[in-house]
Amino acid sequence: MNKYELTLILNPNLEEETCKIEFDKIQAEIARFGGAVEKVDEWGRRRLAYEIDKLSDGIYYIVNFDGEATTPKEIENRLRINESVLRYLIVRVDD
Repeated sequence: MNKYELTLILNPNLEEETCKIEFDKIQAEIARFGGAVEKVDEWGRRRLAYEIDKLSDGIYYIVNFDGEATTPKEIENRLRINESVLRYLIVRVDD
């Protein structure tokens, strides 16, 4: 299994509970495709470097997880169609 890091920015207009539900869905997708979440670092609301869809803030999460080589692609496919996600980035972490 490989180690990956997911950086995720959610829409700041989401209510706190809705944001938590959306993030739990993303964690469930990681588990569904053979991944195991190791660590979640919630940064909270931060200012974006540039506006995205006329929004200047975002809710940041950093998720470290283990997974097979196909896991990041499957997660990206789900994040791409999720309207609550402004941006995401999955990178492989070397040991």
